[in-house]
Amino acid sequence: MKIEEAFYIGYITKTKGLKGEVQLFFEYDEPDLLDLDVVFADINGKMVPFFVSTYKLQTNNTGNFYFDDIDHIDKAQPLLRKKIYLPLTKMPDRSDEDFHYNDLKGFVVFDETHGELGEIIEVNEYPQQFVATVSYQSKEILFPLNDDMIVEIDEDEGTMLVDLPEGLLDIYINA
Repeated sequence: MKIEEAFYIGYITKTKGLKGEVQLFFEYDEPDLLDLDVVFADINGKMVPFFVSTYKLQTNNTGNFYFDDIDHIDKAQPLLRKKIYLPLTKMPDRSDEDFHYNDLKGFVVFDETHGELGEIIEVNEYPQQFVATVSYQSKEILFPLNDDMIVEIDEDEGTMLVDLPEGLLDIYINA
């Protein structure tokens, strides 16, 4: 399997105990919807399958996993900080109404005052909010994605109209 045939779900944060258990931090919104019988780790650019023997999801976006053939902490150690993927064929179906801020990646952003800002190149989730990154005048501009700033989202056109606070762009342009 190639990385283009997979979607990112999270990464291994630490080992637990001596029997090869690892903790996976999910960056995927709804880990309970995922089919986790086999996951793929990106190891030196190769997608290496790991068959899940047991796992338990936690409430803090993590899960504790045991993989087949990893029965000791020494075998689990090389997995630390490895990105974990699932095949695209296992991506949960979402209804059309189920829109996430992550879906805005690639949308072109327009500000009511400054006009076109550029394409959203990244959407990051932080504990309190989602933040969009836009390349504007060769600089990366960050702004929160929330109801106060978003005026309109046009999914058909792939555009978003925002009303950024006065002076926000100046912070980045004059830096």
